[in-house]
Amino acid sequence: MTKQPADPDLLFKALADPNRRKLLDLLHAHDGRTLGELCEHLDMSRQGVTQHLGVLEAANLVATLRRGREKLHFLNPVPLQEIYERWIAKFEKPRLKALADLKQQLEKT
Repeated sequence: MTKQPADPDLLFKALADPNRRKLLDLLHAHDGRTLGELCEHLDMSRQGVTQHLGVLEAANLVATLRRGREKLHFLNPVPLQEIYERWIAKFEKPRLKALADLKQQLEKT
């Protein structure tokens, strides 16, 4: 499997396309799929799926492993966790604290 640092611009570009998100969903449901297995679920050419997988690999969302003549594709959730920690979690914590505080105040009355 390949490992490289996540580039936020590549990551958001990769996530912007619904076909690439579907590929990520397919890998989430069943990791280690071949190109042929992934193509079965998409209404596009094998070359089109290959290009989408290339974008996902460049964004470090998909890692590959060769097994004989097959190339297996695996979901790499680490860049998504990094997005969550950097941009989502910091907005979520204050909201959750406010809800907890509101709950406590309502329980007092």
